[in-house]
Amino acid sequence: MSATHSTNTTAATPATHGGRTAPATPATGGASTGTGPAGRPVPAVLLALLAAPLAAGANAPVLIVPDIAGSLGVPAGSVAQLLTAFGWAVAVATPLLAGLLRHRGTAALLRLSAALVLVGALTVVVSPWLPLTLLGRCAQAAGGAGFVAVAVVLAGTARRMGVVSAGFGVLGASGPLLGRVLAESASWRLALTLPVVALLAVPAVGRRAAETRAASAPAPGRFDARGAALLTALVTALVLLATAPLAALGAALVAAALLVLHVRRRPEGFVPVALLRKPVFVGSALLALAVSTSYFTVLLSVPRLLADRAGWDPAAVGTGQLLALLLGSALSWPLAAASARMSRAAVRTVLVVTGAASALTAVLADSGPLLLAATTAGVFTATAANAVLSTHAVAAAPDAGRRPAAIGLFTLAYQLGGAFGPAAAGLLVLGA
Repeated sequence: MSATHSTNTTAATPATHGGRTAPATPATGGASTGTGPAGRPVPAVLLALLAAPLAAGANAPVLIVPDIAGSLGVPAGSVAQLLTAFGWAVAVATPLLAGLLRHRGTAALLRLSAALVLVGALTVVVSPWLPLTLLGRCAQAAGGAGFVAVAVVLAGTARRMGVVSAGFGVLGASGPLLGRVLAESASWRLALTLPVVALLAVPAVGRRAAETRAASAPAPGRFDARGAALLTALVTALVLLATAPLAALGAALVAAALLVLHVRRRPEGFVPVALLRKPVFVGSALLALAVSTSYFTVLLSVPRLLADRAGWDPAAVGTGQLLALLLGSALSWPLAAASARMSRAAVRTVLVVTGAASALTAVLADSGPLLLAATTAGVFTATAANAVLSTHAVAAAPDAGRRPAAIGLFTLAYQLGGAFGPAAAGLLVLGA
């Protein structure tokens, strides 16, 4: 997710009243929601097509790890880096592209994202080595993050964001099986190019955004390059904690200290101090990080657990995983749609309880249906959290000018789970 800045358009953002998230109300400036003078939003389904292929690409390697490992001549545990690197690239690129979207506008970001996805896909197709394949995956992830930035900014409300998130969940659910089908019928390399499907939506989204004045004018001001670099260094070090604990911990501490000093010197920069002082924003981001990490750990672990504990064959694993993920994604949309009528505490209680149930079931269950129930609960929680908590985070921004940073940093927290989860699964299950 990401945001844009507009000085001449009308933006709709959620407001909070008594702990409840109210329907979006007009506000001048900040993130545009894709609504023009006539109130015509860019279709949510079109935004889902722009954003959701990223989820399919992220999950495509889940069932074809042995195929990739055998082709590249590396251990299966090393192939998990394809998922970890993808999550890292999305996490890092999202706030960076939020800044680009704010300073350069929607059209420029759509062009850059399309180029990154295309170049990344071509790199994956021709790469004979894992490191080069990782670079291709990272390029696709960064481009996909740009598409998500545009989609979320044009969605605006929790209900429309729920459509985008549900699309994310559905294609994320289909990703593992699509990856296996493409790997068996053609090549695992083709399976890793699924993010290119988003290119189909780029012309229409760009045209509709321009017609509705959703494409923002570039914002004035200097981009905080030092703050962005320090945050990138911190995120990178955190992602590497699982593979190089001592070095990564030292690098993370240094990067964090330097970032704190920089934020004090430039409190209105890439990481606004006023935003970090909002408990609602910090709580939303931390809960999203926890839920996302748990979900991606379960997602990567359950296929192996189904084989080891329940004796399921790959076809049964793929089919069961697909049905579980589709069900969880479908169930998440009603919660996103109803969240405007629920208290923040009630929504968060649902997310915490279902997220904890997913993790505990995956750890303790021996039967196939219960392991699939863990996946269903995990994707339900993660997809609903993405839709609902993002609106809480944006509503916590003290003014319109900080909404882009709120969306970018919240999404960084959520997507960071996409890097932590595969790393945890690799250590706990895949590398076992």
